[in-house]
Amino acid sequence: MLAKSRAYLGFTVSFLMFAGASFAQISAVEGDVKGTDGQPVKGAEILIERKDMKGTYKGAKTDKKGHYIYNGLPLGTYKVSVLIGGEAKDFMDGVRTRLGDPVDVSFDLRKTGAQPQAGAGGPAAPEQERGLTKEQKEQREKQKAAQEQAIAKNKALNDAFNAGKEAMLAKNYDAAADAFKKAAEIDATQHVIWASLGEAYVNQANAKTGADQQAALDQGLQAYAKSIELKPDDPGYHNNYALALAKSKKFPEAQAELQKAAQIDPTNAAKYYYNLGAVLVNTGQNDAAGEAFKKAIDTDPTYADAQFQYATVLSGKLATAADGKVTAPPGMQEALEKYLALRPDGQYAEAAKAMLQMIGATIQTNYENPNAPKKKAPPKK
Repeated sequence: MLAKSRAYLGFTVSFLMFAGASFAQISAVEGDVKGTDGQPVKGAEILIERKDMKGTYKGAKTDKKGHYIYNGLPLGTYKVSVLIGGEAKDFMDGVRTRLGDPVDVSFDLRKTGAQPQAGAGGPAAPEQERGLTKEQKEQREKQKAAQEQAIAKNKALNDAFNAGKEAMLAKNYDAAADAFKKAAEIDATQHVIWASLGEAYVNQANAKTGADQQAALDQGLQAYAKSIELKPDDPGYHNNYALALAKSKKFPEAQAELQKAAQIDPTNAAKYYYNLGAVLVNTGQNDAAGEAFKKAIDTDPTYADAQFQYATVLSGKLATAADGKVTAPPGMQEALEKYLALRPDGQYAEAAKAMLQMIGATIQTNYENPNAPKKKAPPKK
């Protein structure tokens, strides 16, 4: 019996990867621009700058009704500015786009006192050009060239990044790594690119063996480390870096990263503690793994898989008396019963029932999930 119970420690503990940058999906912004007189402003230019990854989008101008719309934006966070005569007159920061209807970003210049000018958003009028000195014209040309260069760079960056995300969806990890590497060469300050590159390399390693596998893992670790250097407060990066470290058998470092993730993001701490427990189980540190799984269920008692894994670790402490009776350690039976209440048809349901039977516990014929929606009472007759 005891030998049978210890066999449950062989269950695979699945890790939880946290999503990095989402695949670029199409969204839009639109709005109206009113001048200081409350009337629509025609020809105002709309500048859209991406915040979660560098990118600049131009070309939208208000029509005679003062309305504009810009379609084809990747789903993300943006700063939207209105330019008149080439100068920014107002802006809205932290605009989060969505799938479906465009996000309304309108401007009322009566609030800022910015006066619209003739020919807003377009090139300087001929009379204005005539009024410029040679130095001013040269400066204008330099600014125009720099702006065009920046737009071209941002387009190349977004093209490479989106190509990488498409390759990831197709599970073509070699192509994904190449695309993200190209994006990182264009702009090495984008944490989301490095995190995506790390994910690509780690997935690439799964299809390799020996020295080739370790080389891909090492590249993934370097990329994840760079993403954390650029954005140290992202718990998902610490989590995924930890799992890559665990694959490289760098277990103390992996544990430290998961602890950081739990500290940064207490709301999801249960998931990070679960991963910590998995790392510890895989290194044979069952007592420490039990503590990690216990932290996970203390943080979130409805975390069914953590309940089962906690019971599984405790099964290593079963005691068998001379008469063959098996005594479970404190907490094991409760954790198994909680798992079955939460996931009566879960992947570990049969194993949980077998473990309860082994320790002589009464097995209910019907477990009900306490978090399931309540059934409506029948109408009174």
